[in-house]
Amino acid sequence: MTDLLFPLPARRPDHGQACLVMVDLVGSTRLAHLLPLEDYAALMAEFVQVLVLSFEARGGRVLQHQGDAVLGLWAEGEVGPAVLAGHETHERAARLGLAATLGARLQVRAGVALGAVITGWVGGQLSAYGLPVNYARRLCDAAVPGETLVCGAAAAHLGFPGTLAERPLPPLAGFGPECRAYTVREVGAGAMKTG
Repeated sequence: MTDLLFPLPARRPDHGQACLVMVDLVGSTRLAHLLPLEDYAALMAEFVQVLVLSFEARGGRVLQHQGDAVLGLWAEGEVGPAVLAGHETHERAARLGLAATLGARLQVRAGVALGAVITGWVGGQLSAYGLPVNYARRLCDAAVPGETLVCGAAAAHLGFPGTLAERPLPPLAGFGPECRAYTVREVGAGAMKTG
């Protein structure tokens, strides 16, 4: 049994602040019911590939993807590029060529959280542990289709007046009522710095 376990990492994990972006495809279960399995699998592969490339283009690293959800990580000083990458996923998903061919309209929702994490390699894959991972997921779940929600800590690091608007949150499992979230308004190419 123990030979089936992943080996423990050889080096100590890294501690630090990071920005996590969780993007989730809305209605993927409905698509799985409507599309032939081969078409659905091809669509999910294209969706994930586009998100991986767009996150990497903005300086992030994809930690994992789970079918229709992608989690990316940026360094603490890269909150602007992280928020921009999360916000761009709405347009990128809507423009997927295969989706148009299949007659599917794709929408995503995104959550962005900043805070202390530990990163390290598990099973050959970079992983992150800490509250921002969970917080990004909760914000993503609370977002409406087409929305990017940003936590208060990440919003404070942006410093772009008019780019964000405060948004009331429903209770987030595991997080108290002091949580603040901001929705990202449409941003032009020069509205948000990227570094």
